[in-house]
Amino acid sequence: MNQIVLIGFMGAGKTTVGNLVAEKMGCPQYDFDQLIVDKIGMSIAEYFDQYGDAAFRDIETAVLAEVDTLEGVLSTGGGIVLKDKNRTLLKKMPYVVYLKADLSELIQRVTHDEENVRPLADSKTPAEIEAIYRPRVPLYEESARIIIETTGKTPEEIVTEILKQVGE
Repeated sequence: MNQIVLIGFMGAGKTTVGNLVAEKMGCPQYDFDQLIVDKIGMSIAEYFDQYGDAAFRDIETAVLAEVDTLEGVLSTGGGIVLKDKNRTLLKKMPYVVYLKADLSELIQRVTHDEENVRPLADSKTPAEIEAIYRPRVPLYEESARIIIETTGKTPEEIVTEILKQVGE
């Protein structure tokens, strides 16, 4: 087992699916956002408020470079593909899986998610969320070795497809 990295837009289910994949494979699961929080010593929302998006993306790159040798499942944040350097780092990783979901489903999940703070989506209209989403799709596709269509599938069905694709 090497490393499975899950990418996709916010609300795509990266953490939920990542936990299930790790459980099935008997390996660790890493939440990329938590790794960032551990590095910066504050919440991502606080960091965004104090330093802005560009500084956050730099931290994201630094953490991604540090985790390239981690064994297990890594659930990334939705913006991981925005920087060229991040896409280059992702392409070097053995299994990068894009959890691709229908935009209307993602908007539904993001706008009804009371548990997670999403600095780029909270208080945004569906049109504003779409404006964030559309430019990222080709970047996710460029960065992934495996693309899993998740719309209408249960997390368990998605996990089964991932494990089949990575030969587990």
